[in-house]
Amino acid sequence: MTYTPEPLPVEQLRFAMPPVHESVVEERAYRKERLAGALRLFGRFGYEDGVSGHITARDPEFTDCFWVNPFGVPFAHVCAGDLVLADRWGRAVVGRHRVNQAAFAVHAQVHLGRPDVVAVAHAHTVHGRALAALGRPLDPLTQEACAFYEDHAVVDAYTGVSVDEDEGRRIAEALGQRKALVLRNHGLLTVGDSVDAAAWWFISMERCAQVQLAARAAGKAAPIGRREALATREQLGGDLVAWISFQPLWQQISRAEPDLLQ
Repeated sequence: MTYTPEPLPVEQLRFAMPPVHESVVEERAYRKERLAGALRLFGRFGYEDGVSGHITARDPEFTDCFWVNPFGVPFAHVCAGDLVLADRWGRAVVGRHRVNQAAFAVHAQVHLGRPDVVAVAHAHTVHGRALAALGRPLDPLTQEACAFYEDHAVVDAYTGVSVDEDEGRRIAEALGQRKALVLRNHGLLTVGDSVDAAAWWFISMERCAQVQLAARAAGKAAPIGRREALATREQLGGDLVAWISFQPLWQQISRAEPDLLQ
């Protein structure tokens, strides 16, 4: 005779969901901690290349300002207290460090054009740059890549280092309502309605670029059909899914390096 225990009520099972904050002070602290954690993870994954790369998070109260990693500080060393609050012109409002010009030139325009976007991520990663050098979008070669299917674009021109508003505006217009961009000869850019989502989309996009380059190099890849790719995107392409997917990484970095919260 076998014994089949009664399943636990669903309401007793733990399942992480984005928190609801009681105040802007609490929400600001949360966003800053997540931003510091995402930067630490980018450092772990080798996304850093000199002083290039940045993640920004909109301030919940001063919505035309955003928190960004301090210029010249290694991703692996960033703590929440090191972050700089910059206005739309890139002037430091809070913080002891300079701001990367490219961070506010591009990110500020994306934040201004997309009120729904809380965070923007950009870094000069190896596989992202390789894909960008080809001027190609992500193809629907895997389940993960389908999350980006017809929800990202290629900026099909390289105009130098992005340090002026016009260039930032052009990138923001190319992004439109999508979640990501391939910046030709430059790299990847992702956005999300939370720091967690934007960071997860960037990590996933970089991995998808790596898979695509490897698959194309190995032989003739077999893409997923449009109907199936769109259906998969509907299941996996939302920012809530990205937030949930980021939580194991957050748990790893926050437990291994709790000083990031300082």
